[in-house]
Amino acid sequence: MQQALPFRTKVQLGIYTLINPFVRLLIRLGLTPNMITTIGLVLNIGVAGIFILGAQQGNRGDLSYVGWAGAMVLFAGLFDMLDGQVARLGKMSSLYGALFDSVLDRYSELILFLGICYYLIAHHYFFGSLFAFIALIGSIMVSYTRARAEGLGIESKGGLMQRPERVITIGVSALACGCLDPLLGPDFKVYVPGIPVHVFETMSIFTLPLTLMAFMTNITAYNRLIDAKKALAQKEKSESRQPVLMLAFLILTSVMGHSAEAKGVAFGLNQEKPKLSFPVPKNIPNQLFYLQRDPNPNTIICALNLKNGQLDRHDPVHVFWIRYTEQSQPKELSYLQRTFAYGIKARALSNEEYELNFVSYKKFPLRLVKSERDAGYYVYANVNQKKVILRRLYLHIEGGTLWMPNVKYIQVEGINASTGESTVERIMV
Repeated sequence: MQQALPFRTKVQLGIYTLINPFVRLLIRLGLTPNMITTIGLVLNIGVAGIFILGAQQGNRGDLSYVGWAGAMVLFAGLFDMLDGQVARLGKMSSLYGALFDSVLDRYSELILFLGICYYLIAHHYFFGSLFAFIALIGSIMVSYTRARAEGLGIESKGGLMQRPERVITIGVSALACGCLDPLLGPDFKVYVPGIPVHVFETMSIFTLPLTLMAFMTNITAYNRLIDAKKALAQKEKSESRQPVLMLAFLILTSVMGHSAEAKGVAFGLNQEKPKLSFPVPKNIPNQLFYLQRDPNPNTIICALNLKNGQLDRHDPVHVFWIRYTEQSQPKELSYLQRTFAYGIKARALSNEEYELNFVSYKKFPLRLVKSERDAGYYVYANVNQKKVILRRLYLHIEGGTLWMPNVKYIQVEGINASTGESTVERIMV
């Protein structure tokens, strides 16, 4: 059975049906999503301008500026929907376009609230301006909580006061306030017996929804935070055994890699592991560091990946074997070893700096950096609050089984970047 669409989604799809002919016209005219997003920002600047003009030239009883600003808010809000739909129908979607839209939406919202707060303060609506500012905080936190959660790999889209609802709340309430002002008059006030001040006036048509928005936006941000907390806890729980499992896979793939020493060896909990003498790789061109692990001396080499004497900026590190059990022959990684075990993913941070991560263990980031002193490249690791120029990684195993070895620690060997002295650090697993 097909799942029923949420009411909010149904409304959104209905609006898209109405605006799609106009969207296609904009596409034929050559407008891009980024251009439409920019138009929306300019219109919101105009909204702030109307509020500021009303603060400077209007008086407390003249709410026509509020009404015109509300109409402009709704018109500008239309462009929030148009840019995304132009991107989809015009097949112009891009990652930068999504980023550009999000950034300009935040600017639009901040500028809009700047105008609102300026107007309310200028005409001495103290509580109205206070709640408007709280609504601004909540609005930004709703967007920030979603962005931060998605940056951690968690979807966070729920809540009753997302950007479309905020735009409609501000636009409709401001427009209604301006339209009803001539009917109610500037002196309209509602009093409750026993309360010395009025509890409602014409401006309340605008400020009460802002007050509601001040509460609802922050509640929405809080709910998103709690939902993200639950999702992250579940994600961390599922990944809690990943380092050990991935390290076990490292051992397993090396055992499967024709290791003569590993054949026939079972690592029981009470069985001693044979002592091995690990070789030191020598005369390896462009070597950065190497990796060794129980139970065999075959060694993983990580070297600069040079093409025609230049560093390959898309794949700066070449990872391969030195098979000491096979006449010390170099050998490329297999597909499984490269994809799930020893392969290294590189992300450029600048022209001369890269972040490196083993595909099997992403919690130990490394930095490949070009030295200003000798123009050489070095790999740095932060271990136990020390910055180490990496030379060797060693995985130490004590007992366990062939399928689930008991990895005790990762040993990091290299040079202390601060003192220049040799150092050996351990990361307990």
